[in-house]
Amino acid sequence: MKGKVFFMNLTETKVDSKEIYNGKVLKLMVDDIKLPDGSPAKREVIRHSGAVCIAPVTQDGNLIFVRQFRYAVGQALLELPAGRIDPNEDPQVTGERELKEETGYTAENTKRMGCLFPTPGYSDEIIWLFACNVSAEKGVTHFDEGEIVETLQIPVDKAYQMVLDDEIFDSKTQILILRLKAAIDQGIFLI
Repeated sequence: MKGKVFFMNLTETKVDSKEIYNGKVLKLMVDDIKLPDGSPAKREVIRHSGAVCIAPVTQDGNLIFVRQFRYAVGQALLELPAGRIDPNEDPQVTGERELKEETGYTAENTKRMGCLFPTPGYSDEIIWLFACNVSAEKGVTHFDEGEIVETLQIPVDKAYQMVLDDEIFDSKTQILILRLKAAIDQGIFLI
């Protein structure tokens, strides 16, 4: 058995579930569960439809960012375009739609860059990551109601350094920039 790794069964089993709140963005549940050793416990879980984040790269090697105020943290954040997945929508379609709505640019050569669970301790949200080249011409933006967004361009290498220098706080944006930089350096993604 040399080289094999065995893991303990850590599965928690839902016994009952109670919906506490059902909103536009999320649903809050309190679940009664059974731990692997048979003991009872409770879990508070945020249910989310999922989201995407897309790294749009211009022909001259810039990333297109959006900057918007995030009420929950009380400040404007620099982020790559992102948004919630509509019911039964393909994540790539969501990413390309959000890019167009938030920046006016059209995605070309979209590549999947992975996915992540941003807060698995209390939420089932999954964020799909994509990178794309963008059309040279910027089209018209279509912001959601109540969405006020500033767009700006930053060279990929500068954005990468900003992540390392703790100047970009949004986790999905950080992870996608790091993955994109690695893909560019390895010749997997071309500018």
